[in-house]
Formats: sequence, C-alpha cells, structure tokens
Amino acid sequence: MPELRGFAPPYTETGRSALIPDPPWFYSGDLLTVEYRTDVEKVRALLPDDVELAEEDPGAVAFIWADWQSCSSGGAELLDPARSQYKEAFAVVRCRYEGVTYSRCVLIWVTTDFAIARGVHQGYPKKLGSIHQTRPMPFGRGAPRIEAGARFGATLAAYDHRLAQAVITLTEPSESNGFVNALPMLHHRQVRPIERGAEGWALDEVLTMSGVGFEHGQAWRAEASLDLFDSPWDDVASTLPVREVISGYYVQVGTSWDGGTTLAHR
Repeated sequence: MPELRGFAPPYTETGRSALIPDPPWFYSGDLLTVEYRTDVEKVRALLPDDVELAEEDPGAVAFIWADWQSCSSGGAELLDPARSQYKEAFAVVRCRYEGVTYSRCVLIWVTTDFAIARGVHQGYPKKLGSIHQTRPMPFGRGAPRIEAGARFGATLAAYDHRLAQAVITLTEPSESNGFVNALPMLHHRQVRPIERGAEGWALDEVLTMSGVGFEHGQAWRAEASLDLFDSPWDDVASTLPVREVISGYYVQVGTSWDGGTTLAHR
C-alpha cells in the first residue's frame, strides 16, 4: 500500500493536494492597527475559565488588518500568487495564563482556505471574510507614501455585511506597533466529540507560539477612527464595543512560523 503524504488533508500518495505545506511558513506584509479600550467584562467573557485578565489595561484591544504574502520553504507559492497572497482582519486582547501575560486572538477573518487551515492547526478561530486596506506605493498619486499625513483605510465584511472599518492618518515615527499584539500568543486548540449529545471536547489543548526571525520597517503612530458593526451572523460590535480609541499604527513586517509549544492537555 502506498504511504499517504501531506501536512494536512487531503492526504495523497504525492502529498501535493494537501491544503497547507509543511512548516516553516514565511510572511511579509503590511499591518494597519487600531488599539482601543472596551468594557473589561467583554474581554473576560471571551476568555476560558483557566485564563485570567491581563493585570494592566485589561480592556485594551487591537483590531488589525494585514495584507500578506506568504510561502513555505523554497518559495514555490510566490510564482503562483493565488497561493501566496491573502488578507486578514483580527481582534487581539491580552490575558494571563499560569502567571504569564500573553496576547490572544479572539476574532479573525481571512480571505483564503489555506489561511483557515493554518489557523486550525495553530488554534486561531478563523472565518472567511472580504478584507481590503489601502496599499502604500513609493511613486505617483494613486497611493499614499509612508510619511506624515498619509491616510489609509481598511474594511472588513463577511456574508456581504460590513463588520469593521478604520481610517488612520500617520503622524510620527513610533518605537513600536502598539502593546496589545506584542506578546507570544496563547490559544486553545479544541474539537467537539463526534458523538451526538457528548459533552466536553475530544481535543483540548493550551498552546503558545510566536514568530521567529522577525523583521520590520519603521513603525508609524497614527490618528485613528474605528467603527464596528453587528450582522445576523457576526456580533463584532456587541462582543468588543469601542469605548475609547488609544492610537493607530502602520508598519511593514516580515516573520516566519515554525511551530509552537503545548502548555497543557486538558
């Protein structure tokens, strides 16, 4: 019998049909971030019982848009752009687990199936969405340049309903891209039992991970506005309402992912 190959389904004799290739995965992209404060109890409601609120500024949220190009070792996807380019929009909070403070992605939408498959492996709660953001260009008047006064917009929709929109205006160089999404990630990887009526989880793990080989250009602070909306199928505004905008940011980054660490099997 031939051996079935592939990092993820579908498994075939060659492994070529696998939705995602073996790690490491490499990413280059533009990040547009709006940090804001929401009600602390709203953040608490999104955390499992074994995870605590962050000690400092527990109601802080980062809503982030990312325009990515990614590939695996060898970079074959870069010559077939449909396999390398995608966008995502996601909400990050901070939390504490066993005395350590982490960042945690609590909502996320992406534009491709392979990005969803990577999220299943990593514990990200990814859904499909329609995502757009302004791209900077170094020449002409058809795009902003990365400089003071440049304005960028970003939108998120799912199932034809607008869920989020942001506008930022760059003001000055910044030493960081904010504080909410600046820590290793803490995720739970969970799967329900196949039996109808069964309680609990068939798979229940606590994971942590972070990028390696991180590079970045000059980060910029920005004035920012952020509007969130609910739809019949998503409750973004109700789940993490905007109470106070802290700041906006823009930065170009490169990083890679090559595995994480299992903290607990529950």
